[in-house]
Amino acid sequence: MKKKLRVPLFIGMLVGLSLSVIARPNVLVIMTDDQGYPEISAHGNPVLQTPNLDRLHGQSLRLSDYHVAPMCTPTRGQLLTGLDAARNGAVNVSSGRALIRAEVPIMANYFGDAGYSTGVFGKWHLGANYPYRPQDRGFQESVWYPSSSIPSVPAYWGNDYFDDVYMHNGKKKQFKGYCADVFFDEAKRFMMESAKKNKPFMCYLATNTPHGPFIPKEEDRKVIADVLAQPKFDHLNDSIKKRLTLYLGMIRNIDWNMGKLMKFLEDENLAKDTILIFKTDNGSLLGPQYFNAGMRGKKTEIWEGGHRVPCFIRWPKGNLGEPRDIGGLTQVQDILPTLLDLCKIKPKKKTTFDGISLASVLKGKKKVSEDRILIINYSRMPGFSNYPSPHSQTQMRADQAAVLWKRWRLLEDRELYNLATDPMQTKNVIIQHPEVVAKMRKPLYEWWEGVKDLANEAQNAAIIGTQYENPTKLSATEWLDVFVDQQGQIRRGVLKNGYWLIDVARAGQYEIELRRWPKEADGTISGTLPDGSGTALPINQAMLFMSGHNHLKISEKKSYQFEGLTKRVNPKDKGVTFTMNLKKGPTALHTWFKGKDGIMLSAYYVYVNRQGGAK
Repeated sequence: MKKKLRVPLFIGMLVGLSLSVIARPNVLVIMTDDQGYPEISAHGNPVLQTPNLDRLHGQSLRLSDYHVAPMCTPTRGQLLTGLDAARNGAVNVSSGRALIRAEVPIMANYFGDAGYSTGVFGKWHLGANYPYRPQDRGFQESVWYPSSSIPSVPAYWGNDYFDDVYMHNGKKKQFKGYCADVFFDEAKRFMMESAKKNKPFMCYLATNTPHGPFIPKEEDRKVIADVLAQPKFDHLNDSIKKRLTLYLGMIRNIDWNMGKLMKFLEDENLAKDTILIFKTDNGSLLGPQYFNAGMRGKKTEIWEGGHRVPCFIRWPKGNLGEPRDIGGLTQVQDILPTLLDLCKIKPKKKTTFDGISLASVLKGKKKVSEDRILIINYSRMPGFSNYPSPHSQTQMRADQAAVLWKRWRLLEDRELYNLATDPMQTKNVIIQHPEVVAKMRKPLYEWWEGVKDLANEAQNAAIIGTQYENPTKLSATEWLDVFVDQQGQIRRGVLKNGYWLIDVARAGQYEIELRRWPKEADGTISGTLPDGSGTALPINQAMLFMSGHNHLKISEKKSYQFEGLTKRVNPKDKGVTFTMNLKKGPTALHTWFKGKDGIMLSAYYVYVNRQGGAK
C-alpha cells in the first residue's frame, strides 16, 4: 500500500518531505481494559483459550517485566504522553483528576505533525469536554465514549453494549453491533482509508472490554460456561464461576476480534510494515480468585499483579530479530519515545519524556539497564466522601508509591519484597535489607520533589463559551474529588455534592441549565424516568453559585432569588435555567438541588450555553 513513487528530480525535491512520510511504518496500539497478565492462554490460563493472542505472542517481542499504573486513566495518560501521571495531570479515573494538561502534547500530536493519519477508537477516559476530547488532542478520526465504562455518567444515557451511541468526530452517532466489534471495525475502516490515501496511520484502539459491567456476547458466554462446568473447576464457587463466565467471555471476543484484525492487516498488505503493539491497562480484575500467573494482587493494588501486564510488539519489516522475551524493567511511559524513534519522528519542540526509548533494545543492540528504577504512583479513589475535601484520597502522596529495582519491590515506603525468592510477596524483609531500602528510597523522594507541585494541581473540567464546544454538557464525573461516575448512581439518586472547575473563554451572557437526568433520558428533576425506573427525589429548589460571576445589584434581585441564583423546582420541571453574565477567566461552578426532609445534592448534569454564539 505504501509504494515509493518515481518522479522527476525537481518534483522529488518539492515533495521529498511527503515521500519520507510515506516511507514510515504504520502504528497500531491496542489496549484492552482490565485484562491482566493471566488472561492469555499462552500465560497458562486454565479456563480461557486465546488462540489469536497466542499467535501474536509467538510472533512478537515480549516485554516480560513491563509495568503500568494499577488503574486505567493514569496508564492511558502515560501511554499517550510518555510522562508520569503526576506530571501530565491524569492521576485518577474520575473526580476531576482524569485530565491530561491541555498544554501537554500527546501521541496523536507528534504523529499528526509528522504527516500521519491519526485515529482513536473505543475508550477515551481522559476528558469529555473541550479541550480534552480526542479531536482537541490531535486525533483526526475518532469513535469514542468518554469515561470508565460505556454506561458511565457522561456517556449517552442507556447504552447497553449493543447498538450504542458513541461520539464520532464530535457528534453523537448510533452504531450497530456489539461494542468491541464496533471499535475494531471502525479502526479497520480508518486504516483502510488511510492506506488508500497512501498515508501512514497511527491508530489507537482501546477496548472497553472486559471492564464491567460484564456483558459478553451470548456465544462467548456459553463457551466459557461449558468450560467451567467441568469437574476440575468444582473448587470454584458459583458466584466466581458466574463472574468468570461473563468476564472471560468478553476476553474471548477480544481474541476473536484480534484474529480478524490480524487477517485484515495481512489481506491488505499492511502487516509487514505496521508496528503492532498489544497491551493492557492494569492488572487482572479477577485473577486472585482463580488464576493469577504466580503473582499477588489485582487491579487498583500495588502488588505485582496490579501493574505487571503483557506487552507484545510486532513489526516484521523492522529488523527486530526473532520473536523473544525481553527482560529488564520497562513501563508504559516507554512506548511513545520508542515509537517516535522507530518511526524516525523528531518532535517540533525539545521534549523530555519520563520514559525511555527501547528502540535499540528491540533491535538487539543493547539491554535495559539492570540498575533501572521505576516508580509507580497514582491517586486513590475518594471513597464515600459526599463533598470535596482538602484531605481527599485523590491527593497524591509519595508514600503511596511502589518502587521497582531489579527484583526488589518497595511498597508504600514501609514494605520490601524480593521477587527472586518470594514471588507471592508474602515476606516483608524491610528490616533485613536497609541498604536496599536506602537505594530505592532516594529516587522515590527525588522524584517526588520534582512532581509534588504539579501532582495535585486540579485541571479545569472544561473551557466554556468557545466555538469548539457550545453548549457544553458537564457531568458529575468531573466534580472535584467526589466520585459519581456510573449511571447506576444517578438512577439511585446518590446524595453527593460537588463542583466543577471551569474556564470562561469569553465574557458574556450564559444560560446555565441544571438537570438531574441528561436531556436524552427525558426525566423530571424530582421524578423517575419515563419508564418508571430510577428513584424519585423530593426536590423543590435549585441553587447555583459561580465564584467570579457578575452579581446582581440589590435593586435587581427578585424575591425568590439568592443573589439571583435560586429558583423553585416544580414537579414537571426537567431542568432549571439561570441566565447570568460571566467574566472571562477561571471559576468554580457550584449547584444544589434541595428538598423535603433536608435532602440535598448537586445537579448531576449542567448544560452551559453562551448566548449569541461563541465566535
